[in-house]
Amino acid sequence: MSMNEPELVCVRTCQGWEVAQVFKSKLEAAGIPVLLKYEAIGLVYGITVDGLGQVRIMVPQTYSTEAAALLEDTGEPLAGKEEDFSADEID
Repeated sequence: MSMNEPELVCVRTCQGWEVAQVFKSKLEAAGIPVLLKYEAIGLVYGITVDGLGQVRIMVPQTYSTEAAALLEDTGEPLAGKEEDFSADEID
């Protein structure tokens, strides 16, 4: 890394590209630059097991405290949001 490039640190790890995009948007709205690091195969095939769908939220070290505080109270945005319909409701 050159002298002009900031050192990036991981402030959060999540499963899945969609969830990472929610975190990225929240940080960018606060003026914090964000880089998402992930294995390409997880994104291409949509695999989210054994770390393949894992995405690391990276920010410059100077923003790390602020970014971690912003994401501290944020759970997984898409977790548990599936609708549960019984067979009777689908007819």
